[in-house]
Amino acid sequence: MPSLIDLRRRIRSVKNTEQITKAMKMVSAAKLRRAQQAVVGARPYAGLLEDMLGSVLATETEEEGAFSHPLLERRECRKVQLVVLAGEKGLCGSFNSNVFKAVQGFVDGRPEQQVELELLGRKAVDFYQRRDLAVSGKWDQVLGRVEVGTAEAVAEKAMQRFSDGQADEVWIAYNRFKGVLSQQPVVEQVLPIIPPEGAADGGSSYEYEQPAQQLLGALLPRRVVTQVFLAMLESASAEHAARMTAMDAATRNAGEVLEKLTLHLNRVRQASITTEIIEIVSGTAAQE
Repeated sequence: MPSLIDLRRRIRSVKNTEQITKAMKMVSAAKLRRAQQAVVGARPYAGLLEDMLGSVLATETEEEGAFSHPLLERRECRKVQLVVLAGEKGLCGSFNSNVFKAVQGFVDGRPEQQVELELLGRKAVDFYQRRDLAVSGKWDQVLGRVEVGTAEAVAEKAMQRFSDGQADEVWIAYNRFKGVLSQQPVVEQVLPIIPPEGAADGGSSYEYEQPAQQLLGALLPRRVVTQVFLAMLESASAEHAARMTAMDAATRNAGEVLEKLTLHLNRVRQASITTEIIEIVSGTAAQE
């Protein structure tokens, strides 16, 4: 049975842990609010860009026939580039392991293709440097503060590798933010760009001053950048939400452990006091 000193030390340790987890929960909640606002603000932009792209593609198809662009080229897939977005830190429950499982499922589903990973986030770098998978690039400390410049650099590298034939397809794996208690691991295709559904039925009724080919030359690369940037925002928000949930659960568990330890401590103290009283009474009775 642990002594009173051991129990007090353990209670002190659990209290310190509870304070740390509670503070981490509050920090993650504050970061989540900002990250969530960024995601909510970026989603309509991505939707409008998709709508515009479908409209221009439909216009080009109606007026001049099929439009060709390097980012639309479809070819036999032998080499795949997979951009993996994970967290910069741990203590966020199954956030990182879920995306790693999605990546492994993607790789296992393509046994005849060569899959190379482009890693974003320290946890992804640390995890895959011990795995037997080809890695084309590492981006450390880029998801703590998501910036458009980073998304542009990642997208530019992916487009360059696709255009040069180093990759026949480009995909991206990340956790999509669906709510504070829900993060969904997804693997989406980035290249070749799949024309939106609006391109098949004429899209929206927009009128453009520039030629359709000129617009598409600017919109297609922007669409890739936007998809990467939105995935980074989604992943950052999902990470903060997962960490806030995990720290909330840890704080509650620490509280439960404290209650049990305090109860046990009181019982040990009571037993110790009872034993001392019995010894005093017994000694007094023996002297009589």
